[in-house]
Amino acid sequence: MRLVKPTGGQALFEGQDIFQLSSRSLRQLRRDLQIVFQDPYGSLNPRISIGEAILEPLRIHKVSGNRKQQRDRVAYLLDRVGLDPKWIDRFPHEFSGGQRQRICIARALALNPKFIICDESVSALDVSVQAQVLNLLKALQEEFNLTYIFISHDLGVVKFMSDRIMVMNQGKIEELDTAEQIYRHPKQPYTQHLIAAIPSGSIDRIRTRQAERGIAVN
Repeated sequence: MRLVKPTGGQALFEGQDIFQLSSRSLRQLRRDLQIVFQDPYGSLNPRISIGEAILEPLRIHKVSGNRKQQRDRVAYLLDRVGLDPKWIDRFPHEFSGGQRQRICIARALALNPKFIICDESVSALDVSVQAQVLNLLKALQEEFNLTYIFISHDLGVVKFMSDRIMVMNQGKIEELDTAEQIYRHPKQPYTQHLIAAIPSGSIDRIRTRQAERGIAVN
């Protein structure tokens, strides 16, 4: 996303090298490319309401409409992430960590992006809340036809979320394959160690919470 200046290489998105884009082109690209950060407490400005936070990307890209259209859009997004639209004028300190992360997800969805980077997006949450947010991300992916890069140190969570997995070690790719292949038949010693370190039953706990909520288990 060029939030940090790249030192080399390429990042291709729909045939464009993001590292070579002008500031104007990069600004346009960011309508399609959004991010959910790791820390739900540090990701929101404590001085503005959650409604204003979700509206911010719309205003930056000048697609916000009139006041009623703005509030309707925010209310819709809050509803889609499982929060009460009546909370639109509340401030971040009034919400739990899991609720704040849902607000950040709503903000990432505001511009109808094609691609969202989830950067350790559940690692700061309580284990009981993680499954709720993961289930939400799965449901939104299908509803909004999204592509995710889901970054995590927990391969159990990665397996649950991903179609393909890239294992990296010190900035280098160790292996890349389908999630099932990586999980069941890891080729590299580094990947094997990561798989062995997955807490017993981590995937099963996520699936159990899905089943308890009547969510289809893949």
